[in-house]
Amino acid sequence: MTVVDEFRALMEARGFEPYGENITIAEHSLLTALAAEESGASETLIAASLMHDVGHWLDEPDDEYGIHFHAALGGDWVAKRFGPAISEPVRLHVGAKRYLCAVDPEYVDQLSPASVYTLGKQGGPMSEREVDAFSNLLYFDDACKLRRLEDNFGKRSGVEVPSLDHFATLLLKHCY
Repeated sequence: MTVVDEFRALMEARGFEPYGENITIAEHSLLTALAAEESGASETLIAASLMHDVGHWLDEPDDEYGIHFHAALGGDWVAKRFGPAISEPVRLHVGAKRYLCAVDPEYVDQLSPASVYTLGKQGGPMSEREVDAFSNLLYFDDACKLRRLEDNFGKRSGVEVPSLDHFATLLLKHCY
């Protein structure tokens, strides 16, 4: 079984359930990866964008909004299959939301109601000390890029959602 087969099985089992947004997590993941691709992002950021919410599919949801700390679960799953240029933005994307909320007051205003709700469950905006520590992490920039891609483009409706097959070659190229 390839990593694409594994990801597809998870997506088909749990990815098409609602999670408080106007689209499913699978659609959100595919649209975020498409946005990364359209923006000219690196292949590793495209792969991370595709898999950033895989943690939602690895355990039972906390509530109707999914697993609040899915980034750690997803980061661990991805790290067993890909290098840190892909796994770390996945692991850090929830932290990136907390970071951006702390440093950019306008960022909070663009979050969906579901994302605002989960922000509260995830610890809220970072403290100054957390901001300093987070901004010094190796994959900080990619985590913030991923976060902005998912918030700005990963929840679009009326857009053709690519299939997982669109990204299969890229995933196979970068997996262990």
